[in-house]
Amino acid sequence: MRHFFATAAQRGLVSALLGAAALLIGNTALAISSSALPIPQPFEAQYRLEIRGWPGATITHKLTHEGSHWLSDMSFSIAVARGQERSRFSLDESGTHSLLYSSSYSLFGIGDSYQLAEGDIRSIDRQAALFDLSRRAGFEGCIETSPCDLAFVDHRGRDEHFQYYVNAPTTISVPAGEFDAKQVTLVDAEKPDRHLLINFHPEWPGLILSAEYQKEGRKQTTLTMTQFNPAGGNAP
Repeated sequence: MRHFFATAAQRGLVSALLGAAALLIGNTALAISSSALPIPQPFEAQYRLEIRGWPGATITHKLTHEGSHWLSDMSFSIAVARGQERSRFSLDESGTHSLLYSSSYSLFGIGDSYQLAEGDIRSIDRQAALFDLSRRAGFEGCIETSPCDLAFVDHRGRDEHFQYYVNAPTTISVPAGEFDAKQVTLVDAEKPDRHLLINFHPEWPGLILSAEYQKEGRKQTTLTMTQFNPAGGNAP
């Protein structure tokens, strides 16, 4: 994707880290009843993110249920950088709807922050999109020869468009354990030499088991789940 892993040097480490983890994903135009999809469950997870040419980082990811809304929160802090993205969204029979999105980052003490209200988000923000894709993938018949379209907005509210397809179910082993995985491949139609392979947990919408970004056949970035607390996302 144009604005995360491939342009880490230009955008700065922090934005790249959060853009990488929250990736990347979007909302399909296909109508699927929410009652047919996996039921959301709160959780807390930690991931190890490794970006070629940058120091690695630990990302904390929380999904909490707050009344009629859900909150997805990703954050990290290392010696030279810190960052956070948060998305408040709702669910109904027609799908996932962004309500409020905020992000902030700093590198060597210099950074910026952004906030998008519901009216600023034409499709879905990228944090809510991560949740939405992991929940819907596998229910739309998206295959390599007939991929589905994705649309979401980045941290500045700019539209992003990609395609994805679902691979055969698999089992993967990560530091947090061995899990069945729902495997999704994302492709930038403008740059077909770049793709992102994500392994989602099939029963915990929003939870990433691992992800790998490749450019011209060369691994650029990896994300791996190191800890998982299925009760950790419960709001106090």
